[in-house]
Amino acid sequence: MTTDSSRPKALIVVSSGSQLPLTKPEGGRSITIGWFLVELAAVLAQYEDTHDFVLATPDGKLPTLDINGMALAMHGGANLGSDLMRVAVQNEQYGVEEVREKNPELVARRDSELTLLRRHLGRMPVSPILPNTDKEVRSIREELVAGLEALPEQKWYSIEELLARHRDATDDFSLAGFDFMHAPGGHAPMIDFHDNPVVGELLHQLRENDVPISLICHAPVAMTAAKYRVDADGKVSVNENHAFKGAHITTVPDHGELQMLDGGYPKIPGEETRLEFFVDVVLKDAGYKVDTTENMAEVLVIWDETHGVLTGNGPHAVDEQTARLNEIVQGRKSAAARS
Repeated sequence: MTTDSSRPKALIVVSSGSQLPLTKPEGGRSITIGWFLVELAAVLAQYEDTHDFVLATPDGKLPTLDINGMALAMHGGANLGSDLMRVAVQNEQYGVEEVREKNPELVARRDSELTLLRRHLGRMPVSPILPNTDKEVRSIREELVAGLEALPEQKWYSIEELLARHRDATDDFSLAGFDFMHAPGGHAPMIDFHDNPVVGELLHQLRENDVPISLICHAPVAMTAAKYRVDADGKVSVNENHAFKGAHITTVPDHGELQMLDGGYPKIPGEETRLEFFVDVVLKDAGYKVDTTENMAEVLVIWDETHGVLTGNGPHAVDEQTARLNEIVQGRKSAAARS
């Protein structure tokens, strides 16, 4: 992370959740997951030469990189659907080296994204292999863990720290100084973005300071926290008719989540596997206009200018979402220059 105070700033908020509770199988079980690099790397690549990145998690702890998000097919962008099917077949037919040889573009993109992680995010843990973790990505975990453990640890602010500094009249830090905020998904945001008062307060402060909010995949679950405000003394209040109510957003659809739970990496072999909630359902219940796609591989990105929220429906949407985010940021800079 660079520290040139003359450069524009971007706020990157990543979940530090790692234990995802299950309702099925019963018995208080959970699976160990994390956040998806692919849903952030495109943003880092777009802005690393122009912006400084300020890193935060809800509690200030290191985020856990999800090994399942490093599967080759996850790096296919808009081609995610066809890549998933092709690589799955290849994993059955070939060894891991042959799979890589057959997918040089996916390997190159993953390598470039890992370079971005090392350059900007530093040391962090990696989630363990699950029973249904992709065969090819299993083979890189040991080397990935060793490489990340050798890196210096970056500063990850807690949201509470950022809010306190923003409110401190003696501190030159201000949330208004960010060109945008971006949060990647993976399942981790379901743990500590959902219904979290400090997340809600951050969203309101960003909106009130005209900072675009970019959320992708599971990260839009943060909007369930917008009913909360947290004052400078830590007192929490609730307003169901808050300023974000009715925002137009997208996220991962419930039928897509069910496909993953029934046959993807979260599936516990031999057991029906279910989570505590579906992100799109709790967002609808919270009063948002939620659009999803019937085809889970179809890209959908929505910019709600009234509420200042940009959302995308999964890792396959990251390239389009990054391009749209850049249009928003550059458009605002051009408008400010003309005024």
